[in-house]
Amino acid sequence: MKKLLTLALLLSVVASASALDRRPRKKRRDRRKEQTEQVAAPAPAPVTEVPATPEPEPEPEPEPVNDLTLGLTAVQADSLVAVWRERQQAEAFTEFFDCFVREDSTATAEIPDPVLDTLYAERLRALVSPIPLPYNYIVKGYINRYINPRYGTINRILGLSQYYFPIIEDALLREELPIELRALPIIESALQPTAVSPVGAVGLWQFMPSTGKSYGLEINSLVDERRDPVRATEAACRYLKDLYAIYNDWTLAIAAYNCGPGNVNKAIARSGGKTFWEIYDYLPRETRGYVPAFIGASYAYAYHRQHGIDPEPAPVPLSVDTVRIDHLMHFQQIASTIDLPVETLRLLNPQYKLDIVPATTKAYTLVLPQRNVSQYIAHEAEIRGKDSLYLKEYINPANIEKKRQQQSGTVYVVKRGDTLGAIARRYHVTVSQLMRWNKLKSAHKLRIGQRLRIEGR
Repeated sequence: MKKLLTLALLLSVVASASALDRRPRKKRRDRRKEQTEQVAAPAPAPVTEVPATPEPEPEPEPEPVNDLTLGLTAVQADSLVAVWRERQQAEAFTEFFDCFVREDSTATAEIPDPVLDTLYAERLRALVSPIPLPYNYIVKGYINRYINPRYGTINRILGLSQYYFPIIEDALLREELPIELRALPIIESALQPTAVSPVGAVGLWQFMPSTGKSYGLEINSLVDERRDPVRATEAACRYLKDLYAIYNDWTLAIAAYNCGPGNVNKAIARSGGKTFWEIYDYLPRETRGYVPAFIGASYAYAYHRQHGIDPEPAPVPLSVDTVRIDHLMHFQQIASTIDLPVETLRLLNPQYKLDIVPATTKAYTLVLPQRNVSQYIAHEAEIRGKDSLYLKEYINPANIEKKRQQQSGTVYVVKRGDTLGAIARRYHVTVSQLMRWNKLKSAHKLRIGQRLRIEGR
C-alpha cells in the first residue's frame, strides 16, 4: 500500500513537469509562426504624397470711399464744395425772409397814405431790435426812396448782400453787436467796397484815412484795407463799440459814426436833448438824414418782397476761400496761368489797388473762388515763375503812378431808365462831377449803352 502511494505521487510530479515544459514550446511555436507570417506578407506599397492645391487667397475688401471726396480729384472736390456753399448761401438768404420777416398780402401801391403809414409802422415794430426803429414822415421818405423801382438801388444791394452780409454779420455777432447794424454799409456805400466819397472816405464803411489807421487798417500806395470787406468790417465793429460806450444809445452812436462824436456832443450841448430825435435840429444836415436812412434801408431789406422787388444775381462768387501769399505777386500771374479772370480777382480783393500783392516783408491773404483753389495750388510754382514778366514794369516809380491813375476809376454802362442823378447817388458822387469826368454838356441826354467814367472808384 505504501508502495502504491509513493508511485502515484511520482506520477503526478512527472505529469506537472511535462505540462510546464509544453507551454513555453507552444509560445515559441506561436511566436515563430507570427514572424513567418510577417516575412511572408507583402510589404505595403509606398504612399505617394500628392502636393496639396493651394487655396486661393481671399481678395482684400475694398477700402470704404471717403464720403467727403467720393473719389474725386482735388479740383472736382473744390467744385463740389463751391456748389454746396453757394446753395447754402442762397438758402440762408431765402430762409431769412421766409422765417423771420412777417409776410402779408397787402399791395402797398394801392393803399391810401394814412393806412400805409400804419402798415409801415407795424412792419418796423415787427423788426424787434435793440436799435429803436421808429416811424415818422422823415423815415417814410427814406423808405419810399429805397423801394422806388426807378432807382433800382435795393435790387442791386440785395444781390451784393448775399456775399457781403455773411461777412458783416459774422463780425457783428463775434463782437456781440446788434445784427441790424449790417444796414450801415448800405447807406454808407451801397455795399460798394471801392466807393469813394467827395471828402475822401473809402470802402464799405467809408473810413477816412485817419480813422482807418487809428483802427489798424493799412493804407499806402499799394494796399488800402478800407476796401477790404473783412478787415474794414472788423475795424467798424470796434469803432461802433467805442461810440456806443460813449453814448449808451444806438441812434446817437450811429449819428456819431457819420459826423463824428464832436458834432454829436455839440448838438447835445446846444439842444439839451439826450436822444437823436431831441438833438435832430442841431446836427449837421447830412447826419439828420442818416438815422432815418438807416431805418429806411432796414425796412427795404426786410420787406422788399412785399413791394415786388427781386434781388439781382450776386456779381461775385458766393463760395470763396483764401490762400497765403508770402512773395510779391501780380494778379496777371494768376490770370494768365489758371482759368480765373483778373476782373474776378479784383472784385474779391479790392484792397490791392494796383493788382499787386506786396508780400515782401510780411504775408498777405488772397481771396479766390472755391472752384479755383486747388487749381492755384497745383500751378503755384508756375505762377511764381512769372514774377519778372509781370512785375518788371512796376520797378520804375513812374510806371506805378501811371498804373495808379488808370486803376482809380470805374466805368458804368447806362441802362434803360437810368438818370444821371440816380447814377450819381449810386456811386456817392455829384452830377457835376459825372458831367466833368465825361465831358457832358447836358445832364438830360443819356443813351442806353453809353459808358460813363467814374473817377476814384
